[in-house]
Amino acid sequence: MNQRDASFCTFVSQVDSENNPVEDAYESIFNQYEKVVIQALATSFGLDFLVKDRHGGDVDTIHNARQIGKDPEMAYKNKQNAADYANRGEYDYNEYHDRNEVFSSTKKNKKQNWSDNNFEPFTDEYTGGNLYFTGKNRHNPEIEASLDHIVECKQIHDDAGRVLAGLDGTNLANCEENYAWINKSLNSSMGSWANQQIQNWEKRCKEAQKGGQPLPPRPNVDMKAYIAAHPELDETTKKNMIEHYNKAKEAYDAKVNRVYYTSKKFWNDTGKAAAKLGLSMGLRQALGLVLTEIWFTVKDAIIECKKDGKGLFESITKAVKQGLANAKIKFHEIWGKFIEGAVAGVLSSLVTTLANIFFTTAKNIIKIIRESFASLAQASKILFINPDSYPLGDRFTAAAKVLATGASVVAGSIITELLRKTPLGAIPVVGDIVPTFCSVLVTGIMSCSFLYLLDHNEFIKKAIQKLNSLPDIDNFAVSLKKQGELLDRYLSEFMRIDFDLLENQEKEFSLAADRLSACKTPEETNSCLHSIYKKMNITLPWQGYSDFDSFMKDKNSVLSFS
Repeated sequence: MNQRDASFCTFVSQVDSENNPVEDAYESIFNQYEKVVIQALATSFGLDFLVKDRHGGDVDTIHNARQIGKDPEMAYKNKQNAADYANRGEYDYNEYHDRNEVFSSTKKNKKQNWSDNNFEPFTDEYTGGNLYFTGKNRHNPEIEASLDHIVECKQIHDDAGRVLAGLDGTNLANCEENYAWINKSLNSSMGSWANQQIQNWEKRCKEAQKGGQPLPPRPNVDMKAYIAAHPELDETTKKNMIEHYNKAKEAYDAKVNRVYYTSKKFWNDTGKAAAKLGLSMGLRQALGLVLTEIWFTVKDAIIECKKDGKGLFESITKAVKQGLANAKIKFHEIWGKFIEGAVAGVLSSLVTTLANIFFTTAKNIIKIIRESFASLAQASKILFINPDSYPLGDRFTAAAKVLATGASVVAGSIITELLRKTPLGAIPVVGDIVPTFCSVLVTGIMSCSFLYLLDHNEFIKKAIQKLNSLPDIDNFAVSLKKQGELLDRYLSEFMRIDFDLLENQEKEFSLAADRLSACKTPEETNSCLHSIYKKMNITLPWQGYSDFDSFMKDKNSVLSFS
């Protein structure tokens, strides 16, 4: 290795030592992660007013529509859907029964078939007994045949899911899958019981309205509720009724779901909700980065003024302006944050809508989904796009830090919800302040703890080093980039050399070498070296002695080159 190569290696070593100062562990953790935590808290709590989570999401689903009146927090998201349900019209018994062509023709055809078969009895689909029509069995009216709507007609008429899908109730009620031939006595009993339950409910509603009380939930009057209210029914009848009801209800729900969830109305609402949340989340994430930039600029200004309070407020004002200027410089980073937030918002909205097809999502669940997707979007960008050209191990670490911060926010949200369900949450003012404070505290502490662990755990460090050592195109690119930066810095140092002086010295050394090569005897070489030393003003290594022999005779002598 020549002198110039050695100089470059020394330079690289110095640069590495400059870039890796030894810091106190606890000071390092706050210096390194303060920005991450501040930004997480700012976006998750300080800017949450930009994103309004609603019980049951932002899109009407059949499941949620059916919860209106049962769940006091549930309401329509689309005003037109609410208007459609309010204008569904009054239930008309005859329209679903005798005046319905399908219902009438089904009864007529069955009676004709019974007559063609010599008035032979046919099977009661609920009890398993024999059935007849009027005229041949007047002595036992309890086994007179009656056509039952398995899913009750009024239930279908008042079904918010059916109205949401825009389907005609009479057509849904009067289809082969919803018919069962049973005895008239049982059919009348079910109808009377359902009507009595509805009348009692309407009476309670009027009383609640007079007293200014919330309306009681609408009673369930389907076949399962009837069976539960009539334990005297035999087990065979109960089993048959449940089997027929489940089969008919499944067919009914399949029709309603297929029509609504493939409708233009549903997808328009879904698209609008996703776009709105995407825009809100993008704006929230971008503003979070801007506010974080302003905060750190203001913090530095406050620290500089801590010894002298004069001009503190003026410094803060200047710092805010400087923070905004710094944010403008980081436009591409802010735009990236906006895109990340928008993608996370769209995905979380779609997932929330999908979840609400099957169950109702509470506000805290929606926030957890939203925050999870915000973290996942950012982590996915690091893992798959790798905009900062991280080595493989560092890439996983960076993604893990983002996910850890997101998990901390989720944990904070869960703490908030749990505290609000305790008696503490019912206390005015305190019930709002304490849960929010605890949530922010938990988020901050967990963020710091997770991030500290990721950077200081020995096992994780070894895993990262191992991943970084694996052959990877990104590793090669990072290495080239670092070597290029070091070479640029070395060349900038090299350019400071006085090349005229270097050229003159090179000529003198060349002439000296030529003179030495021309010497043929030791005496000539010795004389030539003395002449060169004198001409180049080089101090002899045995300075202070008359000659070299005298120097060598002194046991305490030491050669000194300068």
